[in-house]
Amino acid sequence: MTMGQILFIPHGGGPLPLLGDPGYARLAAALRELGAAVAGAKAIIVVTAHWEAARPRLTSAAQPQLLYDYYGFPEEAYRIKYGAPGAPALAEAVVQALAGKGIAADLDPDRGFDHGTFVPMALIRPEADIPILQMSILSSLDPALHLALGRALAPLLRDDVLLIGSGFSFHNLKALQGRVSAQEMQEGPPLAIAFHDWLDRAVCAPDLDPERRSELLLSWENAPGARFSHPREEHLLPLHVCIGAAEATGMTASRFFGEPVKGYQASGYHWR
Repeated sequence: MTMGQILFIPHGGGPLPLLGDPGYARLAAALRELGAAVAGAKAIIVVTAHWEAARPRLTSAAQPQLLYDYYGFPEEAYRIKYGAPGAPALAEAVVQALAGKGIAADLDPDRGFDHGTFVPMALIRPEADIPILQMSILSSLDPALHLALGRALAPLLRDDVLLIGSGFSFHNLKALQGRVSAQEMQEGPPLAIAFHDWLDRAVCAPDLDPERRSELLLSWENAPGARFSHPREEHLLPLHVCIGAAEATGMTASRFFGEPVKGYQASGYHWR
């Protein structure tokens, strides 16, 4: 058996990366380039920022539908198709693995793939031929619990099961939509750069041992520009799941994407 890989991806704003929005063109191109990384995967666990629950929930249908969990977009956004199969056997295995670490989880046969899953996966793997298990984050938003989720998932990454944390390393919606003051528009981009300078080092620096890396992610709010970049942290926490899994497997990270999106710095990471 071979160990799968881990990815943290910025999935963009709603369906816009799939609709050709020029503000997401470079991100869409970077996601397409990940196709080679997932090509050999037997299944993919996607931890999505767009599903929150008191305890982990997992899609368990054999063929999940799509959940168009956005509004105000052109009609074509609601005709997007992505027919990847589900992974019910893997869902059962995840429930057992989490239970072994004292984490209760629930199967959800009715939940469909939300846009945190189907939008980036349509770019990464348009063939839609790799089974996908979608997993929620925790509504507590507790970073320590998300690191623990990643550690519990790590043994399942053997035999070419791949883990994707789908979020956004910069997720200030008002800033991305241009709904901030003139002062914030001037001060915001440097704050985002400062946060990503900190984040890139915290995730990728080879001189950090796993324990120190986890400590930094636990105290992420103390980083420069942190709360401007994440007024609410649901889009950052899939990264914590990835960090926990990488810590348990000994994988190391590199940045596969590091460019502005809608004027604000963003990053994506790949562990191998």
